[in-house]
Amino acid sequence: MAKCNGNFLALQSNYLFSDIARKVAVYKQANPDKKVISLGIGDVTRPLVGAVIRALHAAVDEMADAAHFRGYGPEQGYDFLREAIVEHDYKARGVDLAPDEVFVSDGAKSDLGNFQELFSGESVVAVTDPVYPVYVDSNVMSGRAGVYADNKWSKIVYLPCIKDNDFVPDFPETRPDVIYLCYPNNPTGTVLSRGALQSWVDYARREGCVILYDSAYEAFIQEKNVPHSIYELDGAREVAVEFRSFSKTAGFTGLRCAYTVVPKVLRLGGGVDVNALWNRRQCTKYNGCAYIVQRAAQAVYSEEGQAQITEVINGYRRNAALLREAMREMNLEVYGGVNAPYIWVNVGKGKDSWGFFEYLLQSAALVCTPGVGFGASGEGYVRLTAFGSPDDTLEAIERMRRLA
Repeated sequence: MAKCNGNFLALQSNYLFSDIARKVAVYKQANPDKKVISLGIGDVTRPLVGAVIRALHAAVDEMADAAHFRGYGPEQGYDFLREAIVEHDYKARGVDLAPDEVFVSDGAKSDLGNFQELFSGESVVAVTDPVYPVYVDSNVMSGRAGVYADNKWSKIVYLPCIKDNDFVPDFPETRPDVIYLCYPNNPTGTVLSRGALQSWVDYARREGCVILYDSAYEAFIQEKNVPHSIYELDGAREVAVEFRSFSKTAGFTGLRCAYTVVPKVLRLGGGVDVNALWNRRQCTKYNGCAYIVQRAAQAVYSEEGQAQITEVINGYRRNAALLREAMREMNLEVYGGVNAPYIWVNVGKGKDSWGFFEYLLQSAALVCTPGVGFGASGEGYVRLTAFGSPDDTLEAIERMRRLA
């Protein structure tokens, strides 16, 4: 009889958001008359903008025409989208990239989970704490995590991002091979200044590390001293891979499109070309993002598309500002919500994350995300998202005020 990969058995029983969904489903079944408002999972609620919809329709019509029908596409993405990405997301910010350094995919989550395959099983991995679960779980699946105890894995290097260090991770005592950084941060909504991120790039160059930089929320950055791309920093191309998504930028959570940037100067030990290695992996395991979806993503970069998605993002920003201010009025410590769609709330002394989750759900039919689900340093916090509708956001705030 075939045997299971034991690393999968080491995973914790449920994924954080599956646990939340299960608890919410139980509540809804017991309370069918209650309207549940979710400030939990970071899914968008506003529809795709007009420029994107028109591009989708046009691409679908092409697929019905023998002269323009498309079959298998390039695993790396179509040139029209890769070139648009380079021009608008990088060259416009003074970053010089080539289209063949961009790999289009069906999601940043997929790429972040898969990229670790390029590193040896002995590689030491560092993550911020709290952290997006995929970074840790994908390395558990590959056998790099060790033993789980007290909400931590024995072989993972944790970089606490807490109030005491202003949510800026300190360099670890143990040198890692791979460092996961997410900024604007999920879940805390905090950011690194240009100087702080430059320090991490310098550290990686000095120590021979690779930074896996998740910048899925860069569209929400408002402050000038916060870089939109790690490649704005000196030397970053030599040590960093950047992951981006159209999910939160343009509402593609259901459409699925993202991209990963792998500079051609990036090398692993022995001079291994990471760009070529990732290309080989993608050609073997991935058949490419759908043509019609890539045409829709291309439309995001049109003048009309940029204006329309900016309006949508500004709506989510307004939600974030309202939530942030309301939590402050309730005398709660609040972080994030300025350069990110996430608000990180300290639930107060004597309270824990899951307890506060249950309190909001049972008392106000509101859903948040328990901070401890993102790691040990998240205990005592919950994450709220700004991706609800304006009306739901206002109603959620009013329900919380009634509890105060």
